[in-house]
Amino acid sequence: MTKLLKASAIICCLLFLTIPQEASSQTIKLLAGNTLNGAVTGVSLGGAVMGLQNSDDFAPARVGVGAGTLFGIGVGFYDVSQVAKGEQFYISGTFNDGTNTSIIVLLDTFYGAAAGAIVASSITLIANKPIVDALQYGSSAGAWVGFGFGLVDAFALSKGPGDYTVSATGNSGNQADGLLSYSNKSNNLGIGLVNPSLTSVTNLNQTDFSKRTAFNLELVNLSLNF
Repeated sequence: MTKLLKASAIICCLLFLTIPQEASSQTIKLLAGNTLNGAVTGVSLGGAVMGLQNSDDFAPARVGVGAGTLFGIGVGFYDVSQVAKGEQFYISGTFNDGTNTSIIVLLDTFYGAAAGAIVASSITLIANKPIVDALQYGSSAGAWVGFGFGLVDAFALSKGPGDYTVSATGNSGNQADGLLSYSNKSNNLGIGLVNPSLTSVTNLNQTDFSKRTAFNLELVNLSLNF
């Protein structure tokens, strides 16, 4: 473990030394934040492997720290390449937003672990089985499922700096209204789910004046642009 951590530290130092002296603080924040998030994600997945194997051997956690750190460094340079110098980085994922890409992966991994634990414990309660093992295996498997979804979420489903730049210039794409909304990269398809609204109707005649307000709820809102 010590050798792997030393190698990761050396790589980090070499990569940070390649940053120009005039680089903005935003660049440093992106690299440092992604590196830290990657390390935490890696050790979490290492712990998940230990849980699935029902083992107290810390080798998976050791490998996870090293691999996660390298993953975070790579994502950090990816984020830096997505924004102009001094520009603020912002990304919006399916379940959460963040100021770097790796936080989307990390949080989705945690969400997966929590969801796996809930589902597994619910099944064991119905089957009247011991709940401790269900929490162990459910959260471990859920962490890997969440990590896989997090990669898709962060690099395919999310909206990054380029998307918001397009919106700021007046081309907002084909966004459908809804509490949950999705639009593809080509901006020709928009899907919105659960869109509440209020409609006010005023009736005026010679003898009466009335105003009626109604609550509307659109379950699905589909927008297509050909």
